[in-house]
Amino acid sequence: MAAAKALSVPHERGSVAYRVLLVDDHKIIREGIKAVIERSPEFQVIGEAETGREAVQTCGKMQPDIVVMDVELDGLTGIETTELLIKQSPRIKIIILSVHEDEQTVVNAMRAGARAFVLKKASSADLLDALRVVARGGSYVGSQVSDRLLSRIQRGDLNTKAHSQLEGLTPREIQVLRLIAQGKTSKEMAGMLELAVETVRSYRKNLMRKLGAKNVAALIKIAVSSGLTGWTHNREGE
Repeated sequence: MAAAKALSVPHERGSVAYRVLLVDDHKIIREGIKAVIERSPEFQVIGEAETGREAVQTCGKMQPDIVVMDVELDGLTGIETTELLIKQSPRIKIIILSVHEDEQTVVNAMRAGARAFVLKKASSADLLDALRVVARGGSYVGSQVSDRLLSRIQRGDLNTKAHSQLEGLTPREIQVLRLIAQGKTSKEMAGMLELAVETVRSYRKNLMRKLGAKNVAALIKIAVSSGLTGWTHNREGE
């Protein structure tokens, strides 16, 4: 695991920019986002992280004002990391970046505590707009996503019931459920999560009990319908 990259800068609100942490597992993407953010004197990137775990550790040390984070990360997802960061530091403001346009991912991100949701295909101006809105205490969802989300709410067909099934799960249980849906074996999950194989199997049994699932196929169905896998949009569009 690569260590988080951190830069130390002074922080004086009003004369020095808002402190921003970037979280993405691709260095070239982080460099591009950093270049966009630092076009504005209002913001300065003070650190970078490749994983959710690194983000949690770095935020604990550096206390950034804003975190700009990819929704898809190895290990902890951006949504799972958001939940942990908000618990660790409620004042922190999180912007989620995603290639997925499905409404359930947006809902999940906002429920986790994110203040903004921006598509990766959005313009640099959109990202800066989101940063400015969030820095001043507001919330932001790009127009492409918000228009579709509003349309589904008005039609009454946005599926939030499936997500409610996950409300009693711990962040670790949600993480295991997502990996199960991705087809990972207990051994593979144990390696990824740094757990014993028996511990992973115990999580699987607890998930089946809590969710009322009789088998792995039922667990996968719940994960997909709740938007954990990122498949919701693709299947709805077929």
